[in-house]
Amino acid sequence: MQNFLDPAILFFVFGVLAGFARSNLEVPQPISRFLSLYLLMALGLKGGFALNKSGLTPEVAISLGTAILLAVIVPLIGYNLLRRVVSGFDAAAVAATYGSVSAVTFITATQYLENNGHAFGAHMAAAMALMESPAIIMAVLFANLLRQEKVRVTGGPVQPGGGEHTPLGKILHESFTDGAQLLLLGAMAVGLITGDAGKTVMAPFSVDLFKGMLAFFLLDMGLMAARNMHELRGKSPWLLAYGIGGPIAHASLALSLCWLFGIGPGDGALLMVLAASASYIAVPAVLRFAIPEASPGLYFGLSLGLTFPLNILFGIPIYVAVAQAVLGGP
Repeated sequence: MQNFLDPAILFFVFGVLAGFARSNLEVPQPISRFLSLYLLMALGLKGGFALNKSGLTPEVAISLGTAILLAVIVPLIGYNLLRRVVSGFDAAAVAATYGSVSAVTFITATQYLENNGHAFGAHMAAAMALMESPAIIMAVLFANLLRQEKVRVTGGPVQPGGGEHTPLGKILHESFTDGAQLLLLGAMAVGLITGDAGKTVMAPFSVDLFKGMLAFFLLDMGLMAARNMHELRGKSPWLLAYGIGGPIAHASLALSLCWLFGIGPGDGALLMVLAASASYIAVPAVLRFAIPEASPGLYFGLSLGLTFPLNILFGIPIYVAVAQAVLGGP
């Protein structure tokens, strides 16, 4: 219940209600883009300042390694499971969406942890950045294999408009030079270099404004979520079940790995949130040209219309509570 009393969450709920009411309330796209970049820049600075103090420890390395492992395992499992209920291309696209991460869900989770006095490592911002690209690369490889198989079966070239073999180099470039991800890593580097002096100078920007900017952005996300839920009409019940059960399974996998590797409750909770989240910005932008055979309404509707609001409203407090119970020690 405490999560619903947070102003940022309440603005998200308000945005959902306004969207369902078909209000003409909207946040202009350039402002929405600015808010997204601001949040990533502020998060990167916070992470860099804290890393300047803590340094790169074995605990940090274990958390980052676990993040990369999750970023590989989750899309692999998702693809092989989803191929049983949708086409191979749709399975690859949905698996990539759920194998990648949502920066807004992560930022909301860090605020929840801070508000409730739970400690976590600043390096988890780097973990989020590392988890963004592997699922995209794997999805493109899956799609290329499907196209090659189609050519072998039909004995001819891929039909025009049906998608062509996507060069891996192009996808690697798109994945690792994405502006949002570069800004996050660049801001983290600035924070790491400037340390306490930079933290003092940037505090009015990266600390004082952060909560209000997050609330404004979640208002926009609530409007978008409500207006994309219609994409779920007529979809297979199995897909809707994956949109709900998949994140729970992914979070459970993250919890198991955290327990196995001795990761603490704060970092463990954020790894659960990252594993349970689904991308609705970076991955759809790449998949539109990399896998045109897949239906954008399917992977975008599931991630933004179903999984994102469930995680924001209910998932985050549950994942944090479970991580505290299981990883918090005696």
